[in-house]
This record gives sequence, C-alpha cells and structure tokens, in this order.
Amino acid sequence: MSTLFRHAAMVAAAGALMAGSALVQAENDLPAIHRSGSVEYLSGGIGQSESTAIRDASRHWPLTLEFAIKDKQHADYAANVHVMVRDAHGHTALKTTAGGPFLLAKLAPGDYAVTATLDGKTLHEKVLVKEHQPAKAVFVWPTGTDETRS
Repeated sequence: MSTLFRHAAMVAAAGALMAGSALVQAENDLPAIHRSGSVEYLSGGIGQSESTAIRDASRHWPLTLEFAIKDKQHADYAANVHVMVRDAHGHTALKTTAGGPFLLAKLAPGDYAVTATLDGKTLHEKVLVKEHQPAKAVFVWPTGTDETRS
C-alpha cells in the first residue's frame, strides 16, 4: 500500500470519527424523549447546544412546534406552553407542557389542530403531517404575554 493511499485512508477515517462524534454530541444534547399514549415527543431548547440539537433533529420528526413572544423588533423564545394536539376526529393525540421553545412530536400522517396556551392566551394552528415531510407550526404571542418571565 502506498504512503499516499495510507495517508488518504487515515484522513478519511479521522473525518468519519469526527462526524460520528459530532452526531453523538448532538444526540447527547437532546432532551429526553417522552411518550403520551402512542405519541413520542420531546421539548426543550433552553441553551444554545440544546436548541441547535433540536433544530438538527427536527428534520427526522413529523411535527415541530416553536413558541415565541413578540418583543419590539424581534421575538423571545417562550417556555411552559400548554400544548394540545387533536386529530381530525377531535381526539387528543398529545397533551403536554413544553419545557422550552421547541416541541418535536412523532405523529402519524394526517390533519391536526394544535392549541398552545401561554399566560392564559391561546393560539390555534392547523397542521398537515405528511409521510416523510416534516411539518412546522410557529406560535408567536403578543408583546406583554408572560410578563413574569425573567
């Protein structure tokens, strides 16, 4: 085996190890997966590493919900959002409180109605979850919502 070939193989192996290490790191930064009936979900996104890990993982989850509060020129992330997801028949598919600005859910394909409540203010979104095509809904409350946050 030539020296050049061995060097190229070593560089490729090192690159694969680093990529694998980055994947493991991203997975380690994800919050715990929970189950509500047949639906698996996770929520969080507090801190840069957890937020990045959730964003990276979201392409593998059928539904991503994002929560924010309008704050003058931009929006601040919201947490402790009460979430209810109902299927097309009105049955509750998921009921939980999001522990951060993101919630990922493994829902079967179909139409869903999502309600998200923060500080007594409820927002509604309809989402269509398709096979192999992640859906996303963003909820933004008006300035002044959840004034108790720091």
